[in-house]
Amino acid sequence: MLCIFEENEIFSKAKERIKEVYLSDERPWVVGFSGGKDSTAVVQLVFSALSELKKEQLKKMVYIISSDTLVETPLIIDLITRTLGKIQDEAIKRGLPIETNKVKPDISKTFWVSLIGRGYPTPRQKFRWCTDRLKIEPANKFIIDQVSKYGEVIMVLGVREKESSTRAGVIRSHSVEGKLLMRHSTLPNAFVFAPIKDFTVDDVWQYLLENESPWGSDNHYLLQLYQDSNSECPLMIDKEIKESAGSCGNSRFGCWTCTVVKEDKALSGFINNGEEWLKPLLEFRNYLISIRSDRSLRQKQRTNGRIYLISAPNDMQIPKENQIPIEKLGDYLKRENIDLAEVEELDLFVETKDGLKQLGLGPFTLKAREIILKKLLMTQKEIQKKYKGFLELISIEEMKYIRHLWRKEGDWEDKVPKIYYEVTGKEIDWEQDERPTFEKEQITDLERLCLESGINVTLIKKLINIERDYAGYKIRRGLFQEFDKVLGQDALHL
Repeated sequence: MLCIFEENEIFSKAKERIKEVYLSDERPWVVGFSGGKDSTAVVQLVFSALSELKKEQLKKMVYIISSDTLVETPLIIDLITRTLGKIQDEAIKRGLPIETNKVKPDISKTFWVSLIGRGYPTPRQKFRWCTDRLKIEPANKFIIDQVSKYGEVIMVLGVREKESSTRAGVIRSHSVEGKLLMRHSTLPNAFVFAPIKDFTVDDVWQYLLENESPWGSDNHYLLQLYQDSNSECPLMIDKEIKESAGSCGNSRFGCWTCTVVKEDKALSGFINNGEEWLKPLLEFRNYLISIRSDRSLRQKQRTNGRIYLISAPNDMQIPKENQIPIEKLGDYLKRENIDLAEVEELDLFVETKDGLKQLGLGPFTLKAREIILKKLLMTQKEIQKKYKGFLELISIEEMKYIRHLWRKEGDWEDKVPKIYYEVTGKEIDWEQDERPTFEKEQITDLERLCLESGINVTLIKKLINIERDYAGYKIRRGLFQEFDKVLGQDALHL
């Protein structure tokens, strides 16, 4: 009995700390909620603490935010959405100054716009472009908006020192002795309050299972999710926290598209525990990993048109006719009319003073992105047959933005609407000003003329697209600067 009392005392002390910090000033709170155990415990403690205060003491807002990356595991985003709704309803009923929000990435930076629209290679440990774009930036934008309104804010997070030695080091490095608040590492007018930083994982579960959710959620269901998937993906608002957290695909339920690790244990766990309708997602995620290093699907230049060289495999037998001195590379590419943005097979090796090199890889080719989009829509169609509610893997808004990006790269055949109709059999309201620049026969003629003249057809398409964008303007300021920018990016300038 004594042991139970001591454990319960930890919870009461955490609640009293929350009241103390809440009443100490007028700075609003932004509480991070990921749907997992730690953030659920924090939100529940905050909710319960505010419920015990007098009405006249509830003078400042508490914003509860959750990141929706738009590629969350469906089971988890459903849980988060339902929970946020319940929290909001109960807060209104009790007269608590709580407002729930879901933050999402800007349409220009979503996972599918980045990968299918711009051709970004799938994320890996050394190129984790996804976390900043999908999690940190949307959350920080919300925080900065509140800072601009109130001057300063306090972030309330479910971080714990005992979660890992790395996490403990990050927390201590930002802590001030004798103070309950920590400095935020990147946002100067934001401070961090971690009410459960001294909790063990057992403390968290004991609190959740011994104390009913004030908004009526079932914490035992949350425990079942953990048993099925083995963890969560925390709300990210700090680059240092990102680095210490590792990948969410390893032992956390986060984005179903996570390619940073070899195996998505969470998604596999859900499937092995009866959620077999998720299989198409796992298969598509594994497909994304399998194509990452496929040279035939990647451009042989960077996004800005420049090339870089990597060491050729030591065990590869390379015919002499495939070896080009570096000083003759530009002439060779021009003579052979090789478009590094579209070429698939290129058995070309460059002789340098440091040995034989290969052309490094850039974004996915436009053709590869067409394949990925079609396969994604087929996966969406397949999973919609099995899922009880509405499930959208890629939104119409994302496809419209992807269509816009592809057009700028020379997709004059307007492939996105065609791929969408081919897979779904549905027509949607595509903007008329996005109609193809030329008919298919005209495109073929242009490609033939470029081939005969030894001119890069992709370069010509980009220049024509710029001219089209400026059509109709009386003063076409910036037209020639855009021309120069594209000409300067041409990979043939070596």
